[in-house]
Amino acid sequence: MIPGHRRAAMATLLTLALSAPLLSATPAVSVTAAQAASQIPYSGGLELPSPTGPYPVGRRTLHLVDRHRTDPWVPTAGNRELMVTVSYPARSAGGSPAAYMTDEEAQLLLEARGLGGVVPHETVARARTHAHVGARPAPGRFPTVLLSPGFSMPRTTLTSIADDLASRGYVVASVDHAYESVGTAFPGGRMLTCVACERVDTSEEQAAVVRGRVMDMSFVISELTDGRRAGALSHAIDPSRIGIGGHSIGGATAAATMAADRRVRAGVDLDGDFFLHPAAAGLGGRPFLMLGAESTHSPSSRTTDWPEAWKHLNGWKRWLTVAGAEHFSFTDLPYLAGQLGLSDPALSLSGERGWRITRDYVSAFFDLHLRGIPQPLLGGPEATHPEVAFQRP
Repeated sequence: MIPGHRRAAMATLLTLALSAPLLSATPAVSVTAAQAASQIPYSGGLELPSPTGPYPVGRRTLHLVDRHRTDPWVPTAGNRELMVTVSYPARSAGGSPAAYMTDEEAQLLLEARGLGGVVPHETVARARTHAHVGARPAPGRFPTVLLSPGFSMPRTTLTSIADDLASRGYVVASVDHAYESVGTAFPGGRMLTCVACERVDTSEEQAAVVRGRVMDMSFVISELTDGRRAGALSHAIDPSRIGIGGHSIGGATAAATMAADRRVRAGVDLDGDFFLHPAAAGLGGRPFLMLGAESTHSPSSRTTDWPEAWKHLNGWKRWLTVAGAEHFSFTDLPYLAGQLGLSDPALSLSGERGWRITRDYVSAFFDLHLRGIPQPLLGGPEATHPEVAFQRP
C-alpha cells in the first residue's frame, strides 16, 4: 500500500509537469505549489518500463559541438552545443546501470514546476532505467532513429521509447538542444537552462526553434555516421536506414528535418503541431506518422495544423488519435506516476496504457519503413487498441 502523502506528492509532480506552459501543450488541472507543500515529502524509487526487445540496451552520452554555427540563443557562448544520449543494442547487459538524469537536472525540473524542496530530487534523478553504460554494441549494422523532445523538456523524457527501440535492434540518438530545456548538464560542470523559454512567444519565434533544431539534427546524423565522434557506435549504424521522431515541437522538428535532409527515410510526430508553413511540405513521398491526443489533434479540432499537414503528405501516411490521452501521454511522465498507483484528473488514459500505445505504434512504424517488416497494426483499427482511431479526413 502506498502512503497517502506519497501518492499526493507524486500526483502533484505529474500534474505540474503537465500544466507548465509549453509549445503545443493542452490545458491541464491547476495544482498550486502551496497545496504541494502541505504534503510530507515522500521517498522511494521509480522505474521506467522494461524494454520488450531481445537485445540488452547499452548507453553512451556524446557532447557534440558544431563549429560552423554560433548558438542562436546565447551567441556569446560560441559554437552550438548538443548533448546526445545514444541507446543501442548491446552484446550483454555489462557495464554500470545508466542514470535517468543528474541530481541537478532533476532539481531544476522540479523547481520549474514549483516543487523545489517538496519532492526529493534524488527520487526523480535515480529512477531506474534498463540501460547499461559501457556495454559493448551487438554485432551488425542497425537502423537509426533520432529523437527530439518537447520545448523546455530534457531528452530524458523520451528515455522509455528510446530504450525500447534499442532493445528491438535500433540505434537511438536522443538530443538535448542547448538552452531549450529547463536544465541540461554539459561538460565542465555547466548547467545550461532554458534561455529560449524567455524569448519564444510568437508563431515566428516558434518556427525559429524548429528551423534551429533541423540544423541540430542534421549535424547529429553527420557526427554519428562519419565515425569521428561516435567511435565504435558508427560501425553499428546503417546510414541507409535513418528515421526521426519527436514529441511536441520535437515532432515538428522531425517533419522539417525530413524536408531538409534526404538521409532521413521516415518520421513520427507525437502530439506536436508543425509551426512551419506549409505544414509537412517537402517530404517527397517519404512515410510519416502523426500520433496525438484525440482532444486536440482530431480533424474537428480548430487549434491544430494537422489538417494542413495531411494535405501535404503525399506518401505513406497515418493520422492516429488516442482517446483519453493528453499532451504528455507520449512521454515518460505519466508512466512514472502511474506505476505507483497514481492517477491524474486530467487523464482518463493511464500512464501504463499511454506508454504501451506509444511503444506499439512507433515501433510498428519504424519496423515497417526501416526494416520492411509488414505491420497489420498500421492497417486499420484493432480490437487490442480500442483507444486508437484512424483519421481519414
